[in-house]
Amino acid sequence: MRNGLWMATGASGDNLWQRFIDDIWATVTDVAMWQSTATVLGRILLIVLVSRFALAIIGRIIDRVTVERDNSRLKLRSRRVQTVGRLLKNAVGYVTNFIVILLILGEFHINLAPLLAGAGVLGLAIGFGAQSLVKDIITGFFIILEDHFSVGDVIETGKYRGTVEMIGLRATRIHSWTGEVFTLPNGSINDVTNFSLNNAIAVIDLPVASTDQLETVTDQIRGVLHRFEDPNLVSEAILLGVQTIGAADVVLRVIAECRPNTQEHVTRHLNADLKKAFEAERNPRFYRNEDRALTGG
Repeated sequence: MRNGLWMATGASGDNLWQRFIDDIWATVTDVAMWQSTATVLGRILLIVLVSRFALAIIGRIIDRVTVERDNSRLKLRSRRVQTVGRLLKNAVGYVTNFIVILLILGEFHINLAPLLAGAGVLGLAIGFGAQSLVKDIITGFFIILEDHFSVGDVIETGKYRGTVEMIGLRATRIHSWTGEVFTLPNGSINDVTNFSLNNAIAVIDLPVASTDQLETVTDQIRGVLHRFEDPNLVSEAILLGVQTIGAADVVLRVIAECRPNTQEHVTRHLNADLKKAFEAERNPRFYRNEDRALTGG
């Protein structure tokens, strides 16, 4: 009886194993299944190829739009244009890859409605929870796109002034001339004054005694301006004339066009040359009485 039970159990196991082998063989030899699989794989391959082709075309378009041309009416700095181009390519790549993933999941008959709903809720929660971050990123993108300022420029925004060290999508770092480093969220940058785009003007107000002869003093100043040399000077300094008249002083204004952010250096240099010229002419205001006595003046 025991042997009969073992024989029955063995026969049942052989039948199960045979059934399993038959099911696998039926699946492997199912032409319709292979056709369906090939169709799905072909669609997935087509989706990937089309997405790569679209990315390549969009990348070429972005490169064509952002390349710097000599005859372009809109002059953008090459570094800034390249940065904008990379940002646009990254954004297009993220969007395209997200769409490709959704299309591939759809080929496997996965219900995308819950995924899209969850993504929408997640995006809404992030949008409400990070409004300042989104504002900083959007403002940073437009700062880069519209070329408000660049790394190395001297700018002033609000109460902060200094040299731009870094421009990011979220924050901008400014280094002041006294050594402080300010990190400003891009969303807080409203009004910006850029001192590095155009040449600067050094303005010097030179007071002379009202008793001095005006023509003599102006001739001395013009002589100094004609001889004045500075590597930051763009054009020869100009004596505009009398700026104000007082009881004891007459203020003469001198201007000099110089390279951006060099007006302070040019002002100090020109002031020193004017002082030396007045000393050489023994002007009473710029020459000590002791020195005049020693030289017999």
